[in-house]
Amino acid sequence: MRILLHVPFLDQMILKKIREKLVTVFGGNFREIVVGGAPFNHEAEMFFRRMKFPVTVGYGMTECGPLISYIGWDKLKPGSSGIVVDSLEMRIDSPKPATQAGEILVRGENVMRGYYKNEELTKELIDSDGWLHTGDLGLMDAQGNLFIKGRSKSMILGANGKNIYPDEIESLLNNQFAVAESLIVQRNGKLVALIFPDAETAEKHNITEPMMQKLFERHVKVVNHKFPKYMKVSAVEIQAAEFVKTPKRSIKRYLYS
Repeated sequence: MRILLHVPFLDQMILKKIREKLVTVFGGNFREIVVGGAPFNHEAEMFFRRMKFPVTVGYGMTECGPLISYIGWDKLKPGSSGIVVDSLEMRIDSPKPATQAGEILVRGENVMRGYYKNEELTKELIDSDGWLHTGDLGLMDAQGNLFIKGRSKSMILGANGKNIYPDEIESLLNNQFAVAESLIVQRNGKLVALIFPDAETAEKHNITEPMMQKLFERHVKVVNHKFPKYMKVSAVEIQAAEFVKTPKRSIKRYLYS
């Protein structure tokens, strides 16, 4: 399949067939599929775009009604989460919002009045000017396209003072063969990849633990080539059990730092 998708004309026939099957799976009668809740894997996004499947990305949070940004699939800029909805205004808390990530701040009709009977927590989230502090870091270009980099709490400060967003590395690692999920942590100033293997794949291909370690180290080398040196992963640790998660299925990072 990978080879055929590089053959002109034949690739379009294959993509059309895949698209038709996907449309059928989703019932056939829809305008678009909206992805939310987590970053959209870049390779998956580009594949969907290549076959012109109507999928777009939205971003929001419960405390904001819940939508913050969105745009139609045919206007979505790759890697972005759309533009702010017309009932809100948005700004990036950064001196250079297009190139230097900062916290995403929003205010407007969608923003909640506050947490029920919890004024202290409300003041932590919504400042005196009405800006809701999302806790998410992002960039915004001149056209208003929002690019989410990750949670401020999960950001890692590199040894050279540069910001590292582990979500970006994890997204690529999670796409590698026999990887179920991964987590990037900092140990002694260096990045370490904690990887939970896909047990079903390992069993199917008779992959032993020593083989698994070498396989994951090769994956890390491939991923390292896609990022600058300060984001280089130095070691791999295989996890025997699935990562502990919140009810929303987010990994509890603090347990592994």
